[in-house]
Amino acid sequence: MENGAARTAPAVIVAIDGPSGTGKSSTSKAVAAQLGLSYLDTGAQYRAITWWMVSNGIDITDPTAIAAVADKAEIVSGTDPANPTISVDGVDVAGPIRTQEVTSKVSAVSAVPEVRAKITELQRSLAAGAERGIVVEGRDIGTTVLPDADLKIFLTASPEARAARRSGELKGADVQATREALLKRDAADSSRKTSPLAKADDAVEVDTSDLTLQQVIECVVTLVEEKRAAK
Repeated sequence: MENGAARTAPAVIVAIDGPSGTGKSSTSKAVAAQLGLSYLDTGAQYRAITWWMVSNGIDITDPTAIAAVADKAEIVSGTDPANPTISVDGVDVAGPIRTQEVTSKVSAVSAVPEVRAKITELQRSLAAGAERGIVVEGRDIGTTVLPDADLKIFLTASPEARAARRSGELKGADVQATREALLKRDAADSSRKTSPLAKADDAVEVDTSDLTLQQVIECVVTLVEEKRAAK
């Protein structure tokens, strides 16, 4: 009975936004896997185009130079939550896009409107093609990319909790330095003119500061199941 119900469950589009270090990726992947949905890490797409810009010697401080080549990279995102792949021009970049060099430049590249237009179009086509539904995580999904998403969630956490998590991920990075880097990234992403990091008016806010990852996952799964049942 349960399997039949799962097979016939209506497709649901879930937007999960929030700043770095709130548990977005871990939560989104786990929720998608648990509910049989596709998964898209939109941050990886912005990292991928940033990696391409750096690899091709584009001046990251020049928005005009970035805009001129915004369409050149062919970015392909795999949407299997168990193995989310990302490639640029046929090259697997899952590792290279996580370097500090890319991390430090991604805000500048992703602030360029032409870059956002290209990546947003890519994200919308992936969401539209997800037959069983999809969990899309990023910074402007509920507000800009998928404003008609069935469920919008905004994850937050204190800067201290986020820095502790992120420095743990970065294997012993300095927590204070990590906190300052996160706050700097927040400021850049929240103040950009095109699609800033923001909570959608109809998003459910979940503060993950004092929750374990498992508790956050359970909370989001419940919200998605409620939304799916109401469809």
